[in-house]
Amino acid sequence: MGASKSVAVAGAGSIGCFVGGMLRAGGHPVSLLARPRVIYEIGRNGLRVTSFEGIEHRLSTAEIRPSEDLAVFADADIILVTVKSDDTAAIAEQIAQHARKDAVIVSLQNGTGNVSVLREVLPDHDVLAGMVPFNVLSMGEGHYHRATSGDILLEKDDAGTAKSLSQPELRFRAVDDIEGVQWGKLLVNLNNALNALSGLPLRDQLAQRSWRALFADQMREALAVIKAEGIAPVSTTPLPASLTPFILKLPDALFTRIAASMVKIDPKARSSMWEDLQRGRRTEIDHLQGLIAALAQRHGLPAPLSTRIVALIREAERAAKGSPGLSAEQVRAG
Repeated sequence: MGASKSVAVAGAGSIGCFVGGMLRAGGHPVSLLARPRVIYEIGRNGLRVTSFEGIEHRLSTAEIRPSEDLAVFADADIILVTVKSDDTAAIAEQIAQHARKDAVIVSLQNGTGNVSVLREVLPDHDVLAGMVPFNVLSMGEGHYHRATSGDILLEKDDAGTAKSLSQPELRFRAVDDIEGVQWGKLLVNLNNALNALSGLPLRDQLAQRSWRALFADQMREALAVIKAEGIAPVSTTPLPASLTPFILKLPDALFTRIAASMVKIDPKARSSMWEDLQRGRRTEIDHLQGLIAALAQRHGLPAPLSTRIVALIREAERAAKGSPGLSAEQVRAG
């Protein structure tokens, strides 16, 4: 691990609590800017971070310092932004008012447009894009569990921010083409909505060829749109993005064998969008399928699956009854 850095997590939900907890366990001073529910749970139980590999750390409230006070930004060397995309501008304004000018701002958010928003509001700060490939489950009572594998990727900078944060149990890697990486992650994240609509554990959903075929067709639709936009996505798996739809449509046994060599998935893993529906929160569908549908319209391309899935997620948000538990065939219908 590099030299110890003081870290503040701006918007500590599942990803923020897990990453913050792991960094604190690795020796970095960490503070969490969090919602009252998260603060209450950690206040009663402490923060517990675990992973499917068997990692486990328990941290006291004093060690992790969850708070609603924006003063948590004042002493931070690095601020990790983990709020939902719709909240990026608001958190950037708060950081501008309370953070040191030499604090490095790192976006660990889904989507592709957050860094430009942060840079516009924070022109005096170094703002870096990042990508978190793994899934984290909120298990309740201050417990956050990493359920899939992968290293956090950060935009390369002269200060070596990735190296300073990296540790054996939570690796950060610097990359040159972070924009391509973010678009590659967006392609993978298209399954977030499918998993949310299915109500199935992620591993069970991907074990079914009907769901994988739907995911593959979604990716092909998105790849056409991204190509029209002039973007070359960088795959977040060893497979090129263009081959992934083909692999997804392979017979179950062959797909399972190939997938097992690329990513590890805990049997409990589900998407963050599934968790949003279960908790009655708004989702980030506008920044996933919604973005693909908007770009398709701009380029005069068809995007019926993206449009359909946006409508189904919004319907589930309005119903506020959690996952609708649809089949792949029901998602395709309409």
